[in-house]
Amino acid sequence: MLRILAVTNLYPAPSTPVSGTFIEQQVKGLKQIGLDVDVMYVNRIHGGMKEYRNLGARVRPRIAAFQPDIVHVMYGGVMADQITRAVHDRPIVVSFCGADLLGEPLVGYVRTFISKYGVWSSYKAARRAHGIVVKSKNLYDLLPLDIDRSRVKIIPNGVDLERFKPMEKKEARRILGWPMEPAVILFATVRGHVKKRPELAQAAVARTKCDRPVELRVMQGVPHEQVPLWLNASDALILTSINEGSVNIIKEGLACNLPIVSVDVGDVRERLNGVQLSAIAEPTPEVLGHKLSEILQHGGRSDGRSHLQDLTITAIAERIKQVYLQVLSSYRGEAINLDRLRRVDHLTSPAS
Repeated sequence: MLRILAVTNLYPAPSTPVSGTFIEQQVKGLKQIGLDVDVMYVNRIHGGMKEYRNLGARVRPRIAAFQPDIVHVMYGGVMADQITRAVHDRPIVVSFCGADLLGEPLVGYVRTFISKYGVWSSYKAARRAHGIVVKSKNLYDLLPLDIDRSRVKIIPNGVDLERFKPMEKKEARRILGWPMEPAVILFATVRGHVKKRPELAQAAVARTKCDRPVELRVMQGVPHEQVPLWLNASDALILTSINEGSVNIIKEGLACNLPIVSVDVGDVRERLNGVQLSAIAEPTPEVLGHKLSEILQHGGRSDGRSHLQDLTITAIAERIKQVYLQVLSSYRGEAINLDRLRRVDHLTSPAS
């Protein structure tokens, strides 16, 4: 059984139950296919940047106790830089998820500097890693040119089709206590994330035409187990982000057959390709509003779920397992070759 030490700074905790649910789902998938996964959570949200101090010294006892075959750093930035610098006795895989390579459109000199420093740290970690996973093609393109692309795999996050599945809209609204009449456009965001462009979503919904009232509902801080209810209770999902990697809410919406209107960002165009009652739109209120109007006038649900069979959490876990096996094979081969070279050097040296 493969033993994986997963190091992450995003993971659900009692104080932050919606943080890093996509990583929690990935760990769930890896365990479901038979891997032994130990999660080391670096609580950056609670502890701030000081959580990265002596991180290398903290990970080594964890490795000694668990004895993993591979260390998988499940986010880039300073954390990945620290771990890849500290671990030398086993292979490391690093996953880059979005802002760790894209940066953040932040306001203020200090926060902008921190964002740029995080991207620079990701570059250093990528150069040391034995294997790299990126969630989308745009992240692949952002890796430094000197990175050996044979070490890089594009593997999006999976979606739990047992949790995210269609249900009757009326029943979902009844459970949530929503009124039945309005057409609801759902907008998912995280507090303080200006990259989501909530003002653009609001302006688009204001221009949406329908034979009944239209309202925008903002989903923020909703426990992950309740997200399927919000998706099924809505008439459409809108995404207006400046930048993204592989957008989890898009795949979760597809799993619930929710119509989607999105700007062309991350891997959304690939995810919506061929999906009925969903559209890519220019990032203007007029165009987004027009696409939403067409969907609401048509009514009904999409066929998004039928496009997700290769993106279940277990299917994605199997792809990540193949990365582990390839990295292990390469790492062990390099170690054997290095040992042979050392023995040859010893036998042929003048002292021998």
